[in-house]
This record gives sequence, C-alpha cells and structure tokens, in this order.
Amino acid sequence: MNAKNSEKTNILVVDDSAETVELIKRNLESVGYQIYTANTVQSAVRLLNTISVDLVISDLKMPGESGIELVRHVTENLKGVGVLVITGFPTIQGAIESIKIGAEEYLVKPFTDDELFRAVERVFAKTQKQKKTAAPRAESAHYGIIGESDGMQKVFKTIHKATNTAATVLINGESGTGKELVARALHYGGNASAAPFVPVNCGGIPDSLLESELFGYVKGAFTGATETRAGFFQTADGGTIFLDEISNTSLAMQAKLLRVLQEKEFYMVGSKKPNRVNVRVIAATNVDLMQLLKKGLFREDLFYRLHIITIDLPPLRERNGDIGLLLDFFLNKYVREVGKTAMHFSPRVLKTLNEYAWPGNVRELQNLVHRLVIMADDNVIDVPDLPENFRFSATRSRGLNRRLDEVEREYILEVLAANKNNISHSAQVLGIDRKTLRQKIKRKNKE
Repeated sequence: MNAKNSEKTNILVVDDSAETVELIKRNLESVGYQIYTANTVQSAVRLLNTISVDLVISDLKMPGESGIELVRHVTENLKGVGVLVITGFPTIQGAIESIKIGAEEYLVKPFTDDELFRAVERVFAKTQKQKKTAAPRAESAHYGIIGESDGMQKVFKTIHKATNTAATVLINGESGTGKELVARALHYGGNASAAPFVPVNCGGIPDSLLESELFGYVKGAFTGATETRAGFFQTADGGTIFLDEISNTSLAMQAKLLRVLQEKEFYMVGSKKPNRVNVRVIAATNVDLMQLLKKGLFREDLFYRLHIITIDLPPLRERNGDIGLLLDFFLNKYVREVGKTAMHFSPRVLKTLNEYAWPGNVRELQNLVHRLVIMADDNVIDVPDLPENFRFSATRSRGLNRRLDEVEREYILEVLAANKNNISHSAQVLGIDRKTLRQKIKRKNKE
C-alpha cells in the first residue's frame, strides 16, 4: 500500500482488545493514515460526534453494545463513511447481518497485514463513488460542527491550531451556540483523544456542592460523606475537563481553580494532602468575563490564566449562509430518525427562518426542526406548520415604521419561545433581571 493513497484520511478503530487496536493502529499509521481509537461502541459514537472520519473498523463482539449497533449508527447517520467489520468469532449470520445493514467488508481474526491493507483499499474503492457524488454541503462539517460562514471558518482555524496543545482555552458564546461541541472537538481532535473528556456545568451545581463535585471528598469530611469519592478533576486526569458557565463560580472557588491551573494540584474536601493532576482545562461562558472582572465578580488572575487561547463563537444571526446548511442537516437527521420519507421546506418558510433572529441559536433551530418533522402532515413544511411566534414573524412588517414597544414585544416573545418560557434563562438572554421581565410580560399581556 502506498502512503500517498491515504493522505489526510481518518480511520476510527474500535475494539475492546487493546492489543488488536494497537496492531491495526501501528500498521495503518505506517502507511500514512490518521488513526483514532475507541474500546466501546459508546465511546466510538461520542468520537464520531466530534471528528470527521472516512472509515470505521469495528469488532463485532464487545462488552455492552455490539459492533452491529455501531455499523447501524454509522450507516444511518454518517454519509460517505466506509465500514470494515472484524471478528474473532466468524459466523455466517454475523457476516450477513453486518453487510446487510451497511458494512462494506468483513475480516476474520487473525489476519495478516496484507489482508488488512487490501480490505481497507476495497472499502475505499466502494465508497469513492459515493464521495464524488455527495452534495457539496457535506464538506461543510468540521469537527462535527456545521458551518461555512467567515465567523465559523475562524473558529475552525483556531480549533485546528489548539487541538494538540495543552494550553487553556476560553470559549465565549451565547447560549445554544455549541460551546461544548467546540470543547469536544478540541479534545477528540488532539493527541489526548483516548483520555477522558469530562464536561461540568458550573451553573447547574450549587456553589456549596461545587467544590466536592470538582475535587472530591474523603470519608467523614461532612455529614453524609460515608466513603471517599473522587471528583471531576481526578476523573479527567490525563484528559480534559470542560468547565461550562464558569462565570457562575464564586470568588472562593475561582481561587481554588487558579491553584489547579498554576500548581496542577488540589485538595479533596476534608483532606490535608494535595492531589496532583494532569488535566487540560477548557472553560466556557455566555457572559462577558471582562465586565464581571470590572465589577469585582471574577478574579483577574484567573481571567488571564484562562485567556491564553480564546474562541469566540458567533451567534447564529451573524453566521451568513449557515442557517440553510443547518436546516438541511437537521431536517435529514430527524427525517431518518422519525422514519418519514424525504421532506423539504417551502420557499416561504426558508425566507422566514433566514430572517428570524434565533435568540436560542443552533439549539433553538435544532429543536424547531425536530418538532416540525414530527408534527408536519405532509412532506412540505410550510408557514402554517411553524409555531405561533414564527408565523407571527413571517407575516409582520420588518420596516422602520414600527413602534418600539412592538419590536420589544416581538423580541421578548421570541426569547421566551426559544427558552421554553423559562424566566431565568430568558432574562439572562435579554440582559434584565427576572422581576423586570415578569413586569414586561404582565404589561404586554394586558395590551
């Protein structure tokens, strides 16, 4: 096999046998392939959500879900990705089932290097035609993230440069822009992709519990601590910890986080012995940390420690051309999941959705398309299929002759809809407190 044939080709190898994974990895890397590895179906699926691969090589029999489930996931969700099944327990039934649901080749252990190379070449020969005829938009997915706009191209370039460094990364972006997806791309696209990725929503854990969740605790540290328990930092040792909504942490907790970043050590709750840890920290925020810093609500030293590499995720309303890509992607995804025949958006709906402000960003768009696929009565999604606030958006004038109270009412309705009428989240998006938002809703309801 010639290395130039495999230039820039990514292969995911999935097997619960570390020896088999290492053998395949070493052989394929020797001819120029980029190899990613996983030892369970679940970890393989997580990887496939964050990286783009050309071929999946999977064992059939593994603990938990079988390789058949992985074959089914790849063929149902990933376009143009080849599948090569390997097994040490060959059966006619297994071969037939795997080929039937989408595997291109079936290889029996033990196999020689030449047998492996030839099987890989045959898979690529079969998938080459599919890739040539695939729609150009299929190339718009990078690291599992959809986008072709200038703003997203800057994000992809930064991710590419930051993947194989240990530097701390701060991701800035509104709610729903995909900050965790970027964090996963940074982790799984780098050298530590086989190590743990541990996401922590700092805003979802009360501050009184956050320390014990992050750093763990020893038996007897507090009432109810009946055993010693490791925290998220220990779980992420050797890999990445993703601290989402880091702006919600207290100044006291920020001091402890700073120590971990500077000294690579921390204290479990109730312990006087430091624990050393080798963890890459990726943090994210949907508020301006510089403003919190000026108000004395965020430590300056922690801010600059987190600020080594920054990634600014643009809101969907500023991503020119990406709305159509995302609509197509999620429409095809949910049509397959729901089991409907091909569907498409009417021109009126596309115009409406492209003009919409998307206060909930990609998450709002994804949830809307999922709902539309389920609820639409035929294969054409038209304006009557849209939720009320979108239909209102489609019929109203967007000229400059509208009153300020009308514009405010529309925007509040959009934000509430995007956040499923959650007052706290909507107030945060609007930049006002909950009391003010309730007063505005009450006043608008009387009008």
